[in-house]
Amino acid sequence: MPHDRDALITGVGLVSCLGEGLDAHWDALNAFSPVLDTTSFPGFPVHPMTALALDRQIPKRGDQRQMEAWQRIGTYAAGAALDSAGVKGDADLLSRMHMIVAAGGGERDYAVDSALLSALPKAENPGAYLNEHLLSDLRPTLFLAQLSNLLAGNISLVHGVVGSSRTFMGEESAGADAVRIACARIAAGQGDLFLVGGSYNAQRPDVLVHFEMGRLLWKQDFAGVWQRQEAGGGLLLGSLGCFLVIESRAHAAARGAAPLARIASVATDRCRRDAGVATAVARRQMAALDGTYDAAGAAVISGASGAAAATVEERAFLDTLGLPVRAGATALGHSLEPAFPASVALAAMALARGTLFPPLEPAETPMTAPLRDVLVTGWGHWRGEALAHLTAE
Repeated sequence: MPHDRDALITGVGLVSCLGEGLDAHWDALNAFSPVLDTTSFPGFPVHPMTALALDRQIPKRGDQRQMEAWQRIGTYAAGAALDSAGVKGDADLLSRMHMIVAAGGGERDYAVDSALLSALPKAENPGAYLNEHLLSDLRPTLFLAQLSNLLAGNISLVHGVVGSSRTFMGEESAGADAVRIACARIAAGQGDLFLVGGSYNAQRPDVLVHFEMGRLLWKQDFAGVWQRQEAGGGLLLGSLGCFLVIESRAHAAARGAAPLARIASVATDRCRRDAGVATAVARRQMAALDGTYDAAGAAVISGASGAAAATVEERAFLDTLGLPVRAGATALGHSLEPAFPASVALAAMALARGTLFPPLEPAETPMTAPLRDVLVTGWGHWRGEALAHLTAE
């Protein structure tokens, strides 16, 4: 039964390689063709960010210049979410809007990094050399740009969202917990209006080196998340920004906002990823949903990253559910912190239209029944297991 404290999604700002906004993503997913940059970083394909008219959401050029790419992507997506929810520029609503951001640690000055790495092995006292040059070569503005909560700060400054603000770090789990805690605070009466999400810039040599050092990247021709497992798996990273406006049913009704979907529940957990342990976590999360959805009208939006061990185990678990599955990372790429909010956005988009988009690769099955429930999974590439249940409104 509807309840005043239900958590409803009333706005979505989504930007990725597929375009800007839910309509663009819906059209792209219904006629799917991968959007991949294979030349900027030879040997390391990525899903690039679509071209953004930054002035539309970040009108001051000075603001644009002082942000790094991931901050521009996130601030842009946040503004798009506010537009989508019909709250952009409403000072009263924005003064009461709480913000929960999932973010990484910023970007690097590649010239400084290269100089340090080249000179460090030749230094007479490497420790002293490193300390000296970190103090002198890193500009104060660059150091501040490493702070993950600068994304929230920029959103506050540019868009006027000035309620409470929290920033979570922790890769995929950060995005899942951001959504979970917003919904929990709504249910507890600790807020009525939340802006939740994050951003990721995959078009960075440092992150590509980082994941390649862990032997986690996919470096062959394009293949979907499930197809990659036949050749050992791997991540195809994607630049992405996603923010959700989540509000209580009573608050949405009072201002006449039309919801896209309801977030019925969100569960998060983490384990050491010994064999079968993540599956046991997922089974506990599924057990809590027993009887809350009708399988005949249900589907899964999977946040599977493509990383071999996690993806193989998640797919085996999903096969036991007997539901149509779509791996969003096949189309969007894997984006770590905003990956879970983006999967929630895809679920809300499909529920608002009453139908699931077509399979993205051969391992996925069509769905012709009307869509009423979506289960959103978010198994991190290394740690973290999340499950959300969204329902149609």
